[in-house]
Amino acid sequence: MTAAIPRMIAKRAGLGLLTLFAVSLIIFSVVELLPGDFAQAVLGQSATPETVAAIRRDLGLDKSALARYLGWIGGILQGDFGRSLSNQSPVAELIGKRFGHTLFLALYAAAMAVPAALVLGIATALWRNTFFDRAANMTALTAVSFPEFFTGYVLLLWLSIKLGWFPSLSSISDSTPLPEKLYKCFLPALTLTLVVTAHMMRMTRASIINLLASPYIEMAKLKGIPPALVIVRHALPNAVAPIVNVIAINLAYLIVGVVVVEAVFVYPGLGQLMVDSVSRRDVPVVQATALIFAAVYVCLNLAADVIAIVANPRLLHPK
Repeated sequence: MTAAIPRMIAKRAGLGLLTLFAVSLIIFSVVELLPGDFAQAVLGQSATPETVAAIRRDLGLDKSALARYLGWIGGILQGDFGRSLSNQSPVAELIGKRFGHTLFLALYAAAMAVPAALVLGIATALWRNTFFDRAANMTALTAVSFPEFFTGYVLLLWLSIKLGWFPSLSSISDSTPLPEKLYKCFLPALTLTLVVTAHMMRMTRASIINLLASPYIEMAKLKGIPPALVIVRHALPNAVAPIVNVIAINLAYLIVGVVVVEAVFVYPGLGQLMVDSVSRRDVPVVQATALIFAAVYVCLNLAADVIAIVANPRLLHPK
């Protein structure tokens, strides 16, 4: 088993790199299809064919799409994401400032969502087909049905505008104290929590209920072990693999799916940077942020596979 796990990690990492290569092609192609022209947008009404051509030449926009893609991907392999077209700042520097804020928001939401999902999943499995189970599932389905921006605006309306408990804008900086950060970021974190908790809770519930019909669970019940202890001691460890996978996928969503939530709350994260860059047609920043989101998603899925196999080595040899 010790030799099989490194082989599996190497295989999944190779597939991840191939996935990122394919994603980079898609990102570059989609960004190329964005309407408008950066040089024309900068010059505005004073643009002339000569000045537009000069700006495009200075920024390398006059090169072919293939040459620009090869230059972009070659720079990334060397750790250079290029420079922003709007202010000529290094893209890596712009992303570095925002990525920390996005990571903080994702971890804040995960700290609320994961324990809540596990507790609710275990409780609904323990008391399945009761009023509590039906109410929890109905609430979860309702939370999943609403898009993030709708949930965010509802929370803004009630908790910020009507009740005045939290600020409507989550404006923070690197120097903001942690208690103030937690207070200002509560609404966007709660929005993300409501969206992802339902998925994790339902997967936890389904995994545990599926195991409760196993012979060793029936034997534990016949020995007189309390139902709650049967779930926690016997069912939950064997349900780790699917639960870990769904948690990892939702954690990836917390990072890559923050674009809408950050735009709603004007949160200074990577998603807001991407939205602003799209409106300015700042191609290098849009491409870099999209590729980082994809890389985070691939890495978290790889981590989920590894954790699931360590928890359940039988997955290395599926029948």
